[in-house]
Amino acid sequence: MEQDFAEARRLMVEHQIRARGVSNERVLAAMREVPRHLFVPEDLRYAAYGDHPLPIGEEQTISQPYIVAVMTELLSPEPGDRILEIGTGSGYQAAVLGRIVREVWSVERIASVAAQAERNLEEVGAANVHVVVGDGTLGLPEHAPYDGIIVTAAAPSVPEPLFDQVADGGRLVAPVGSRHLQDLVCYTRRGGDFVVRSWGGVAFVPLIGTYGWEV
Repeated sequence: MEQDFAEARRLMVEHQIRARGVSNERVLAAMREVPRHLFVPEDLRYAAYGDHPLPIGEEQTISQPYIVAVMTELLSPEPGDRILEIGTGSGYQAAVLGRIVREVWSVERIASVAAQAERNLEEVGAANVHVVVGDGTLGLPEHAPYDGIIVTAAAPSVPEPLFDQVADGGRLVAPVGSRHLQDLVCYTRRGGDFVVRSWGGVAFVPLIGTYGWEV
């Protein structure tokens, strides 16, 4: 069975991710290595490597593999980086980042989701990923600055506290827009300014919090 899952990961990377333009070899290697099926409910493991998001409970989802890869590539992570993730979900995105960078801090609003993510991350040996329960729109200033910040839920605009927590030269990747359709944007810090570029349309669950949407 594990051999079947490994082959499914290989095919996922080649046909869903590399074939659609993702070329960062560190990202591709991490996507091949992290067992995505361990981050979805057991009754959905047969679908873990499909080209679509999946529900993980509490009205949350694990993102489509291609979007995970795109957001990771936009973040341009390096081995020595410290990354902040807003919205832990299943822990899969954090696990992918954890294969590339030195340390990942991840903030999850829903305690039960965070607890499951911690179990998932422990099962795959992601000891450099730390999950914190809290309001992700406030970031995690006690460990700032971060070489990259990735927001895995949709906000009406990028939460202002997150800009202050990006290191010079660092990047912030987030889906920004309405509750139903967003634009995936990447901000790169250049001193006191941010250079912005847009990747295109995406659809994420809403980011709830002080600087996000109300429940």
